[in-house]
Amino acid sequence: MEIRIRDAAVTDALPIVEFQRAMARETESIELDAAVVTRGVHAVFDHPSRGRYFVAEAGGDVVASLLITYEWSDWRNGNVWWIQSVYVRPAFRRRGIYARMYEHVQAIADRDANIRGIRLYVDRRNTPAQDVYRRCGMNGEHYLVFEWMK
Repeated sequence: MEIRIRDAAVTDALPIVEFQRAMARETESIELDAAVVTRGVHAVFDHPSRGRYFVAEAGGDVVASLLITYEWSDWRNGNVWWIQSVYVRPAFRRRGIYARMYEHVQAIADRDANIRGIRLYVDRRNTPAQDVYRRCGMNGEHYLVFEWMK
């Protein structure tokens, strides 16, 4: 089946919301409030400075998504893209869809001199995802992420 990677459109918001809720259940056993997530996804489409969604389509259906958010780096005088909210429908996993999405995003970043790199964070327990990221040429050797979340 042909997989197509593209910028998401607001009409993709429903599957993106579903993906985020499914990811929270799968990875952290958290049930996210659908209304809050829906507003959060639409906030990205309403204010592109907040981020940019990409989706993968198979047979006309959205089967995966990821979100890019932006971090200004004074050290590099440019932006670093953060990959967040990655989700691939279970039936489509282990088919290289994330790798194709990452290559797509990386190619866009590579053509833009203002984009200095790509980062992501992953739960330490999510070793399958870590293996995928390593195969894509990323490494987790440099930084630890600390957080305080309200």
